[in-house]
Amino acid sequence: MKLWVRSVLAVILPFMIAACDQNGNFIQEAGLEKLSRGVSTEADVRNAMGQPDTVWEAESGERSLEYPKGPSGARTWIFYIGKDGKLSDYKQVLTEENFARIKVGMNKEEVRRMLGRPRTVVQFTRKNEEVWDWRYTQADASQAFFNVHMDITSGLVTGTSVSQVYGH
Repeated sequence: MKLWVRSVLAVILPFMIAACDQNGNFIQEAGLEKLSRGVSTEADVRNAMGQPDTVWEAESGERSLEYPKGPSGARTWIFYIGKDGKLSDYKQVLTEENFARIKVGMNKEEVRRMLGRPRTVVQFTRKNEEVWDWRYTQADASQAFFNVHMDITSGLVTGTSVSQVYGH
């Protein structure tokens, strides 16, 4: 093998390996490679991911830890901790599949728990409308904003929309 090829490999190989987990899968977020469902504890999640933005507590004793990667980031991770204190699951929630679960009539807390903290909240008082948005990456790798429209008076979802990100 030529010397220059060896030199290039010596430089880039550690980065390629570092970007993969134990099974050789690409790591979507730094810290995820340190976590295992059913094994890692809440303390392990906090050590790997840092301080969560929000912690949601269920009456059942389960907890959800929210990690938005914004305000211009296009990912929000939610880690689910079971009653036993172990990581039961985690997922990136700013996806078109998850957006499709937002329905007319849902309340603000339901939306917040599903999508995490919005990037912006804007009120249009003349329309009695509040719009929350989240930046995300579409299937074609372009950036867009998912918008949830709510009635200011009732706090209930009236609809959703998508707007394109321009200038990036």
